[in-house]
Amino acid sequence: MEIIITILYIFSLLYIFLFSMSQLHLSWLYILNKRTLKEPAHTVPAFEPTVTIQLPVYNEKYVIDRLIDAVSALEYPKSKLEIQVLDDSTDETSEMIVKKIESLQPLGLNIQLIHREHRTGFKAGALEHGLSLASGEFVAIFDADFVPEHDFLRKTIGYFSDPLIGAVQTRWAHINKDYSLLTKLQAFGLDAHFSIEQSGRNAAGSFINFNGTCGLWRKKCIESAGGWSFDTLTEDLDLSYRAQLKGWKFKYLEDVSTPGELPIIMQAVKSQQFRWNKGGAETARKLFGRVLRSDASFVRKTHAFFHLFNSSVYVGVLIAALLSVPMLYVKHEHPEMIWLFDLGIIFLLGFLSISIFYWIATKQFYKNPIRTFIHRFPGFLIVSMGLSLHNGLAVIEGLLGIKTPFIRTPKFNINQKGGSWRKNAYFKPTLNIITILEGLLCFYFIFGIAAGIHLHDNMLIIFHIMLALGFGTVFCYSVNTLRHA
Repeated sequence: MEIIITILYIFSLLYIFLFSMSQLHLSWLYILNKRTLKEPAHTVPAFEPTVTIQLPVYNEKYVIDRLIDAVSALEYPKSKLEIQVLDDSTDETSEMIVKKIESLQPLGLNIQLIHREHRTGFKAGALEHGLSLASGEFVAIFDADFVPEHDFLRKTIGYFSDPLIGAVQTRWAHINKDYSLLTKLQAFGLDAHFSIEQSGRNAAGSFINFNGTCGLWRKKCIESAGGWSFDTLTEDLDLSYRAQLKGWKFKYLEDVSTPGELPIIMQAVKSQQFRWNKGGAETARKLFGRVLRSDASFVRKTHAFFHLFNSSVYVGVLIAALLSVPMLYVKHEHPEMIWLFDLGIIFLLGFLSISIFYWIATKQFYKNPIRTFIHRFPGFLIVSMGLSLHNGLAVIEGLLGIKTPFIRTPKFNINQKGGSWRKNAYFKPTLNIITILEGLLCFYFIFGIAAGIHLHDNMLIIFHIMLALGFGTVFCYSVNTLRHA
């Protein structure tokens, strides 16, 4: 048993280390690209193809008016613009859409409500149904919680003058990032993805992904790749890889941002994280074999591995965390193995790599990056550790092919501090076994701290303190939501 524990512990740390090295490589690619290229917004005045805007919505009464108002204000010739409100709602959202469309008739917009009685395929099914009715050569997609700027199409459509470009993705900005500590930490993490990861991979010519919203597709690209599929929870990542395997190129625009709403309560964060992490694992299970068999370069395949399996790092963190406490006793009982534990110093390089990754991203978006990094990076790392059980189980389900329905992330349209979510009709907090286990794991790692002190082994104390704080924070956020519901 001691041998098994030791092997699993070392391999989990090794995977975390390799993942951090891939993040460091992306950081280098990002810096290199920034130094060699400063790309302005690409506009081609004579290039004004027909565009269909798709708005997939399901029970979004708090944000639907805001979304349609923003889309109706887009600057583009009305004769070449079609707006589809792909509505699967079962509440008063549908009536609100009808009223909003009627109020916009004086603008002369081609806007239509497409309502499905059955949510077959959820979002992917709605997009595929809308695509079959779309008249546009290009398709822009906005989720209900995003608010595109009026010049969005002017800044993006010109890139499609290159016939090889299949999709253009813009960076997410955040309407409510200063609402609470929770939203600040989410924004901190997402900013790194939308700067370092997307830009770094795109600069290297590696696979990137459409992020589900705030981007455009060439309709021909979607159709040639097989259309939208709903056999994974991340239909956007799935289609992105299928399209690029077909030879289409993607363009990522860091300098064009589209603001959206971040989840403001832990259960909503968990819902979103579950879908992203499980869906990513499902897509990896589905498509990585095709990537390996493709004629992509070794570097491109390596990037694809760490991209498709990036959510698996939560499994590595969870295994390393759970085994770190018994490892204290293994080390105490077998002092002759001290050399093996001393090798763990190389994993400090992994922590340094992740620190560099987030530091570079912080410099791009904050006026006082040093202060912001000091205040948010430790908290982000701690909460990420605390989510490792929830997200790790999601990944395991995805890798094993266990199917679950698409669970939407509730929107609140609350952007200012002090706004209350308690009357939200779509959110009904419940206490589940995962939340209980997170509370128990907090005490487990407090025991780990005590064990380290008792055994006079301080090597893992900081790690155990972070884990105890992480699981305790996630548990308290979750329970606090229940208390105030």
